[in-house]
Amino acid sequence: MSPFTTTIILLSLATGTIITATSYHWLMAWIGLELNTLAIIPIISKQHHPRATEAATKYFLTQAAASALILFSSTINAWYSGTWDIMQMTNNTSNILLTMALAMKLGLAPTHFWLPEVLQGTSMMTALIISTWQKLAPMALIIIMSNNLSYTVLMTTGIMSAMVGGWGGLNQTQTRKIMAYSSIAHLGWMAAITPMMTNLLILNLIIYLFMTTSMFLMLLLSKSKTLQDVSTLWALSPTLMIMTMLTLLSLGGLPPLTGFIPKWLILQELTTQNMLTVAVTMALSALLSLFFYLRLTYMMTLTTPPNTAMLKHKWRFNYLNNTKPLSISLTLSILLLPIVPMILL
Repeated sequence: MSPFTTTIILLSLATGTIITATSYHWLMAWIGLELNTLAIIPIISKQHHPRATEAATKYFLTQAAASALILFSSTINAWYSGTWDIMQMTNNTSNILLTMALAMKLGLAPTHFWLPEVLQGTSMMTALIISTWQKLAPMALIIIMSNNLSYTVLMTTGIMSAMVGGWGGLNQTQTRKIMAYSSIAHLGWMAAITPMMTNLLILNLIIYLFMTTSMFLMLLLSKSKTLQDVSTLWALSPTLMIMTMLTLLSLGGLPPLTGFIPKWLILQELTTQNMLTVAVTMALSALLSLFFYLRLTYMMTLTTPPNTAMLKHKWRFNYLNNTKPLSISLTLSILLLPIVPMILL
């Protein structure tokens, strides 16, 4: 793909998200979502591989169905209320349809089926874009419409996503599929807190973006596509191995690290709202996710893979990689816990 074409596609990707996030008319929001979807399709399928073509087809069909559902729900609302304003969603049927459409856009359970397959069929950088940037436009609509969306659907999809994200990742050996189920679980936590506190949703989204970006950049730098590749990371760079281990523990939500912040505050808010059953279910589902993060950590740090050469390091290092984005996102995804008092104030 030529640099000129790549620039146009990436600009279209950014423009679609910005249009959706800043629009107050449903047609403009829909146009932004469509622009976003159509811009990512060439990026997914540029590898000229059957898996990439399959992933692009699955992504396109799912996102097109979700966009059509959004247009359908907004049309029903306009039919009854006479307005296309995003803030004036007064019809209950429209709100339920819209909530399900945004859940499909994000990859929340039970409409999560496309996300692991699409991530597995693309390159690591494209999987990073799908897991981070592509979540911004639907999440912006959820934040704008948090008072109008269906409470029951949001809570149901949130609990199901947290459980499916934990169970689905247990049996995986591919790092991209593990990150896909990790994304589903984190988005489930965000969906569960949406009806109560959008501030916590935004905080959770920002921390999720930092942690996922740093994890994908480390997998990209070490070219780790399977658990077997991850187990040899110590020979590439012991420092990178330690940082990857800390990021995985942060994704699991262990206390000294940044990932503990959103889980702690969300469980606290659910308990304050007397939703003890939901809080316990979410906490138990977090243990499932923590299990496969710890399994990755164990394979990476505490096991020595079969190795023919008795060397501590690989004989050649690649110094051409730009690690500045990795260092910034890594610092933020590990060391932000001391800012909690500022958040609470």
